[in-house]
Amino acid sequence: MMKGLLAAAFAAGFAFAIQPHNARAEDTKLAVIVFPGVQNLPMFAAQAKGFYAKRGLSVDLKFTPNSNELRNGLAEGRYQIAHSAIDNAFALKDKANVDIAVVIGGDNSLNHLMVQPDIKSLADIKGKTVVVDAINTAYAFQLYEMLRQKGLTKGDYEVKAVGATGFRLDAMTKDKAMVAAIMNPPFSILGEKAGLKDMGTASAALGAYQGTAAFVLRSWGKANADTLVKYLEAYVEGWRWCFDSKNKAEAIKLLVERLKLPEDIATLSYDSTRDGFNRDGAIDMEGVKNALKLRAQFEGGTPAAAEKYLDLSYYQKALAGL
Repeated sequence: MMKGLLAAAFAAGFAFAIQPHNARAEDTKLAVIVFPGVQNLPMFAAQAKGFYAKRGLSVDLKFTPNSNELRNGLAEGRYQIAHSAIDNAFALKDKANVDIAVVIGGDNSLNHLMVQPDIKSLADIKGKTVVVDAINTAYAFQLYEMLRQKGLTKGDYEVKAVGATGFRLDAMTKDKAMVAAIMNPPFSILGEKAGLKDMGTASAALGAYQGTAAFVLRSWGKANADTLVKYLEAYVEGWRWCFDSKNKAEAIKLLVERLKLPEDIATLSYDSTRDGFNRDGAIDMEGVKNALKLRAQFEGGTPAAAEKYLDLSYYQKALAGL
């Protein structure tokens, strides 16, 4: 039974796109790249409830297998908007010299550190292998820091890059030598039901942290300001709809449909993450600063000012328009 659930979630998580509903020929088409997971609930709602469509937008949500595809696709113009860990925006700006602008927040990462059942404490990971999306971005840094807090440096364990959260779950359920990974719901919940152990949340260990955020090429944002503002309006409207208590059952149904989940897993995913979403998609400035500090801690250098990466003018216009 659990193997079937994992396979269904894994397959659903990496279907290439969720097509917009009732797209019209005259709508402005946007390709939006995201990682699979509950963090996309406001966008699922904006599609399903027509919040994009009423603003003349036709939005394809495309699921990425890894952060490299997300970053490269945005830089190459194959996608207009990316939602992922804000550290991917930092990497594009600082490592690839791509001029990006972070335009809205999302959540605190919603992440849990999942381990094999024989790991009694994080010190047991010494000499073993952990799995990440990419070794030098985003939630890999969360994992390294959570292990550092328990006395382990990066040289104390091996790191294997396997891709997005579904791939990390798949790796750990197929190979017990893969002993730890960062996961968000529904994958963390599926992992626990498959026998993995939850060693706690990243937010509890790290404090304020800006996880998911949306970013665009700065040049694209300037050239398409009206479209971007409308997109952000729809996102915020989707957020408000999802977390209005009267819509809870329908929001959970969206997770069931879009992520191919059993209702109980979708319900647990909704209930366990709602407090981790930034209200109206706001940016957590302290969380941005801490994400920058974490990057500098493991990659070297001095954290830049958060403003280097942000342009919240579109978000402010979106809020004013609602």
